[in-house]
Amino acid sequence: MRDSSTPLGITKVGCSFCFDCLQTRRILYIMNPTPRDGVDELLQTYSETGGINYLDAAATLPSRLAIEAACAELMSLMFPGFRSEALVNSADLADVTRSRMRNLHARLRTEICRSFGKLSSREKVEEKAEEILSSFLSQLPQLRKMLWTDIDAAYEGDPAAKSYEEIILAYPALEAIAIQRMAHVLYKKKLPLIPRIMTEWAHSRTGIDIHPGAKIGSHFFIDHGTGVVIGETSEIGSRVKLYHGVTLGARSIQKDEGGKIKKGGKRHPKVEDDVTIYPNSTILGGETVIGARSTIGGNGFLMQSVPPDSLVFYEEKQLQITHKRSHRPTAKEKTLVR
Repeated sequence: MRDSSTPLGITKVGCSFCFDCLQTRRILYIMNPTPRDGVDELLQTYSETGGINYLDAAATLPSRLAIEAACAELMSLMFPGFRSEALVNSADLADVTRSRMRNLHARLRTEICRSFGKLSSREKVEEKAEEILSSFLSQLPQLRKMLWTDIDAAYEGDPAAKSYEEIILAYPALEAIAIQRMAHVLYKKKLPLIPRIMTEWAHSRTGIDIHPGAKIGSHFFIDHGTGVVIGETSEIGSRVKLYHGVTLGARSIQKDEGGKIKKGGKRHPKVEDDVTIYPNSTILGGETVIGARSTIGGNGFLMQSVPPDSLVFYEEKQLQITHKRSHRPTAKEKTLVR
């Protein structure tokens, strides 16, 4: 029977767990907190390390939550009725679209101003933000037309695709490509931080990591997609198809005389038109060019260019198919044979 002197769920079963002892320990802890609880030392690191700290920098940076919300709004603008609540009536589309554009403008204007926070003049920041935002929003119709070519490529390139609706609703590659194409417009405007936050939002949702700096042609399709990595200076032509696990990466990390990593420069490969790259292939180097209409077999590793119309594959290890060890039929199997 439960002791009425203890609260529900606490039973006096021995001194080490009794209610009175637990209360005493709590009081002693409050009166004598652990001297090295970490808070003071953590606060000290905020002032010592410089750079990013809450008071001086972090509070003025763009909000990741706001950028992620903007990405969701952009996907709704690209595919109305697919990525949000379905429209009650198609006649509402014009009003809903104008409302979304107004909300997106207000949201992104604030975050773009924050990304340019180091500029000396507030008026200059707002002017620059408005210039970038106006240009970006005016390019959305053209970006949507480009995305339709990607949907065409997915439908034609995947025999499992039953409809365009399935691709828009369920194919992670389309989301990753769509966000990258929009982020690329802002990247070309030299907007800090925001394009990278956008593609990381898509990366976290899809497992496909495409840097906003990558240049990608029309009719681009990534089948399955998980584990694909496309570096900043990659160039991809039209009608290119990649499978999961493909990496377009840098060959090496160059350092200056002081031992610091050199920034910029062409570090990632170029893939020309009509190329297919099968799963888990890695292609490295800024001078590496995959010629048009080439096919790179699965698990390939390339650090050199290949001419157009090439077929690249490994033949050192050949697939072997042999009979299993002798198998004696069971009594049941013999019965079935009869």
